[in-house]
Amino acid sequence: MDRLCDDVLQLIFDELAYPGDLILVCKRFHHFSQDPYVRAHYFMERHGATQALYHALGRGKVLTERVLDILMSSGAHFSRYLVQVAFHHYFYTRTHFIKTNWVRNVPLSVFTYFLKLAADAYGDIPRGKMEDDGAVFTWFLQESRYSESSKRVTWENVRDLLDKYNFIPFSPKDPLMAQFPLALALEPRLLPYAVANGFYMDSKYRNFIFRKMFERVSDRTADTIAENVRELCRLDSTMFVSRTVAAEVCMEAKYNSNGYNALKSLNVTNDLVFNLGALVQDLLKLFYKSKSVTQKPTQDVLRHLWKDFPSSDPTVRLVMLLTVFLPGDNNLNVTNVREQLATLKLGQITKTDMRNLMINPYMEHFNGLVDYMRQEVVSDVTHKKGMTSSEVLTLVEEVACRCLEIGCKGRMLQRVCDTYPSARKAIAKAVSEIHQVDVDDVSKDRKYKLCRPWYRGSEDNDFFWDGLPSRTEGADYLSKAPSNQFLGAIGHESLSAMIRQDETVPTRARRRMYLEAPPSTNLPIIPIDQINVGRWIKMEFGSRSSITAVFLTHAIMNDDSMVLDEYLSPTRPAERVPLTFKHFQTLAALRQAPSYALFRYIEKGGEFYANEADYISKPISVRKPEIKKEDSVPPPKAARSPSSPHRPRKRPRRSAATIVHSYAVPGSDDEAMAVDTIDGGQGDEKKVHPVDAHLRLWIKYLGELLKVEHSKHLEIKRRLMQEAGPGAKSGYSRTSFSNH
Repeated sequence: MDRLCDDVLQLIFDELAYPGDLILVCKRFHHFSQDPYVRAHYFMERHGATQALYHALGRGKVLTERVLDILMSSGAHFSRYLVQVAFHHYFYTRTHFIKTNWVRNVPLSVFTYFLKLAADAYGDIPRGKMEDDGAVFTWFLQESRYSESSKRVTWENVRDLLDKYNFIPFSPKDPLMAQFPLALALEPRLLPYAVANGFYMDSKYRNFIFRKMFERVSDRTADTIAENVRELCRLDSTMFVSRTVAAEVCMEAKYNSNGYNALKSLNVTNDLVFNLGALVQDLLKLFYKSKSVTQKPTQDVLRHLWKDFPSSDPTVRLVMLLTVFLPGDNNLNVTNVREQLATLKLGQITKTDMRNLMINPYMEHFNGLVDYMRQEVVSDVTHKKGMTSSEVLTLVEEVACRCLEIGCKGRMLQRVCDTYPSARKAIAKAVSEIHQVDVDDVSKDRKYKLCRPWYRGSEDNDFFWDGLPSRTEGADYLSKAPSNQFLGAIGHESLSAMIRQDETVPTRARRRMYLEAPPSTNLPIIPIDQINVGRWIKMEFGSRSSITAVFLTHAIMNDDSMVLDEYLSPTRPAERVPLTFKHFQTLAALRQAPSYALFRYIEKGGEFYANEADYISKPISVRKPEIKKEDSVPPPKAARSPSSPHRPRKRPRRSAATIVHSYAVPGSDDEAMAVDTIDGGQGDEKKVHPVDAHLRLWIKYLGELLKVEHSKHLEIKRRLMQEAGPGAKSGYSRTSFSNH
């Protein structure tokens, strides 16, 4: 230790949060710590020039007059705001944000010298409550929405605080530290003075600042907003309007015209790092699978954006068609639709457009669409406007068959079958011919489209009749931003909503805010009041139908817990859809783990069937054990009328006295092995409980299936080891089905 040079020892001191324990190690360390240069250097290196004096004032006797002089000469930031807070805290007049003893541990002589330095630097300092620089700065932020004549503090007053009195929050615990960037959003001309005082613009405040710039204020014009944005970006090269903030401004384009016009002005003068047309196109494309497209205010905003930035993208066109035709019920006026289509310049509506509209998850009515097709859509038969009844029926049946693949379209399927009874036969035919599953043809690469949960079934191709259209390169807008620059994610939120969210967050928590708002495009796209297609199929075709059996197979393969619970968990056995051994064979072919709902069905006494043909052809269980019956079964007795006289009760049969009761312990293996005889023990046939019989069959066949899968695993592993050579590992693991 004695051989360490002073420079190395200074570096060790600078890395310690509390060097007081180290100076007790030896006399040399203690003597080294008494040097005022060592103490001043410690505060400057560990806490920086902005916070050096704040932490030095909290160390009590460590701070001396000489240490104060060295800190001042070394460039420690000395603001009038720091002096005011220290004065209030030392004399117990106001605590501000500090809850510890802080400056009260400093000796009076040292604190008097500190006040002398402050008086020499700033003269007569305001010392009253709510007269400090922090209170004045807070008033400036609170009155940002006031008119110029109503404000008590102007931007010139704040400029003097920064320029003459070196104002800046000196502690990360100060609430003003998180609110300080807000002043730059209100007045970007304050940025040079803030930077001169040691302020550093963190990128996580970027969206927070620009949101306040584009906020809707009565006396703030579009030119003022655009000029403030340009000035801030000129003063700080790291600042730019992100796509996140621009999308939020576009979402309230109709209600915040000044902010939206300022954004368009910045786009015209190439002051944005992206093309606004490309942003609007990407923003509109989010709404083809968003429930907010059904709301009238959102539809008005989307139409407003479309008029300013039209696009030939098929996805954007579908969104605009949804704004015109939703909700598609009888209230849809064909004349009004024709006028809106002409205003938006969407062109002629085709059959494919009508199919895309009808399979959309939020289009639960179709009568209005049918009326429009009969009047405006060109017929393939007559080649004139107005489809024939047969064409309409064919299209509706095709749409009904396609809606089977969209889990939330049960309500629409119910309405289609009620209006067009022939659609029921078309659905049954489509399920039997298209979606039937054979164990020998099961493949992991094939997609099974029925009964997909929302987190698996929300593919983009599901929203278009012929699949997701290819991107049209000719009409797309190209972004001018560098590829390595993060421009931010976009969502459905408006600017006002995000500002309210920022204001509800505790001010001190803003230091932990992320750069961009989390995108809202991964939310569930299913309507709230929807009827699941699998549930509707069971209600329409029954639990013992071949159509319902196909849906159960797809639900097991896609692990749709909602449908499995609807099919396998009813209390009454007649309402359950039977589980078969074929389902486990299918999962084994897919190498997929069975759902817990399958084992729960077996534990509850589910019947055993080899496949669905066993219970579809025979409503009664084919595996029900035979029970010996008596030769003569007396006919049922007629109900006794209330007026009939009371008859004496018949004596019990003599054979009842000879029945031997079992002494097996309930729930034990002896009870399962107990034998009940009929006719006084005359017969030798055993009576087995049906639940136990089905459970034994499940255990037997599932055990054999597991042995087959295990032998396949060993064979593949042995072959891979032979190909890899001696001493090498195969790297082949068990399938998920075998592990469960």
